[in-house]
Amino acid sequence: MARVRLSVQERREELLRAAVEQIEERGVAALRIADVATALDVSNALVLYHFSTKEKLVAAAFTHAAEADLERLRTLVGRGGSAVRRLRSAVRWYSPTGQAKGWKLWIEGWAVSLREPGLREVTLGLDRQWKATLTEVIAQGADAGEYDCPDPRAAAWRLTALLDGLAVQMTAFSGALSRRQMESWVDDALAGELGLDRAELVAGR
Repeated sequence: MARVRLSVQERREELLRAAVEQIEERGVAALRIADVATALDVSNALVLYHFSTKEKLVAAAFTHAAEADLERLRTLVGRGGSAVRRLRSAVRWYSPTGQAKGWKLWIEGWAVSLREPGLREVTLGLDRQWKATLTEVIAQGADAGEYDCPDPRAAAWRLTALLDGLAVQMTAFSGALSRRQMESWVDDALAGELGLDRAELVAGR
């Protein structure tokens, strides 16, 4: 059966999805252009036409995966309702037991970024967007008088640092920490950053 002819953008997205899947399965170090090509039954040359090097393909794949999760995060914090409710919903989703898909990919990216300056710039830029989004909604709640948080940026950094660390533990050491314990710690941390009691946080004010 003849392959459906795709537009340039559709083809790039197909290649990026395949690259993300291959990175999650094999890791960046073991990934080859041929792995992505074989997964889609296309030629190596086609992959290289869209992404001239493996490094560029990997950087684009990380951006593709992270931007999808960033869009979901922005949707969650952009909904109506209290900032407390929106924050808890976003943090629960972002956490290692939530529905964000990128933890294994992010951990792989952090490791490779120690040696690859190009990927380090990509992951740093995406990480800053995560923190900026959370900073904005924390500031909104503080401005509205829902809670007292004198430094929303610092609060966002501390929260994401906790979640990133928990993600490493949950991903690298399956079963080391129960879902209930992790969620309890995350709620405690969020309540503390907002100056709320745990009951106020859960109730969403």
